[in-house]
Amino acid sequence: MNFDFSDEQKTLQRTVREYLERECPLKQCRSVLEGAEPSYSHKVWRGAAEMGWLGAAIPERYGGTGLGHLELVVIAQELGRALAPIPFASSIYLVAEALLMFGSEAQKEKYLPQLASGALIATLAASEGSGRLHARTVQSRHVQGCVHGTKLPVPDGAQAGLFLVTVQQTDGIALALVEAGDGVSVSPLRTLDPSRPQAKVVFDGARAELLGEVRAGAQSVERLLDRAAVLFAFEQLGGAERAFAITRAYTMDRFVFGRPVASFQAIKHRLADLFVDLELTRSNVHYAAWALASGAGELATAAPAARACASEAFDLAAVEMVQMHGGVGFTWEADCHLFYRRAKHLSLVLGSPAEWRDRLMVRLAKEAAIVGGQNEVQRGF
Repeated sequence: MNFDFSDEQKTLQRTVREYLERECPLKQCRSVLEGAEPSYSHKVWRGAAEMGWLGAAIPERYGGTGLGHLELVVIAQELGRALAPIPFASSIYLVAEALLMFGSEAQKEKYLPQLASGALIATLAASEGSGRLHARTVQSRHVQGCVHGTKLPVPDGAQAGLFLVTVQQTDGIALALVEAGDGVSVSPLRTLDPSRPQAKVVFDGARAELLGEVRAGAQSVERLLDRAAVLFAFEQLGGAERAFAITRAYTMDRFVFGRPVASFQAIKHRLADLFVDLELTRSNVHYAAWALASGAGELATAAPAARACASEAFDLAAVEMVQMHGGVGFTWEADCHLFYRRAKHLSLVLGSPAEWRDRLMVRLAKEAAIVGGQNEVQRGF
């Protein structure tokens, strides 16, 4: 089985990378982080829309380009590599995916063209403070077409015009669409990575409609998070690869006692460990991408494996980047902290690596129990 990208997908990858290197250098992320630009880069966002990236996995009849999820993961990897300060993940990985999976035809026709064109920014409002997201922890309620409750942190909440909200009903958890406006108040939060802002969102009788026919949708939320986890994993892989490349180049060019830093055995070993970690991560995320694009049942285990692996790989690459740059790595002027901030943000935005490892263990145990039961039946027990 070949998990590599096709020639057309590699061409797309080069095109995306060349555009981002030209229009979204690291100083673009720093500009947003330091407040020189408001909340996200409007220039890069417009460019992503014009290049058709926002609609990569959206069918043409809804205003997208209809390429597919393999093309979307390629774009995600390059956005991660560039640390692009845009609300791409919130709008596309989460809300567009939810609409494609569960939305009614009317909802798709209304919102997907706006998402594909960049005219609408959307986000998932699921978290209600610290702790894991479970159906029993969702306190926000959907009553008579209105939503009441508080969500935080909500990624890109201050910029969003549409919220996909997890709510409680009498028959369980559901997903509801809420447009920004009356009954919705948003307060920005101070976070480690202001280039990917978070907010507190209070819904006080905001008008809402349920997403498609989803009622008791706890399993639907899990399916959505699995799909988004693969896309986030590719973004993390891209960031880790860029951090490794910059670190390696720095240690090759930095001389100490007349020798490149990279020539010292301790640095060699650490760089080698990082390289191996990246290769293992690449294997995991490519397998998950295949499962996502093909609709394979293996996605249930491939997604949490890829997510946990990519989170830890990006975190390690960012930490080693700071340390191998020496004293300069800790300064505001160096770019190392941009990668460190983004690594920490992405590792928690859908739950911590520990949570995803737990998901993986639970699902593997269920699969083992099912297989064991089938074997018992076959043996006549």
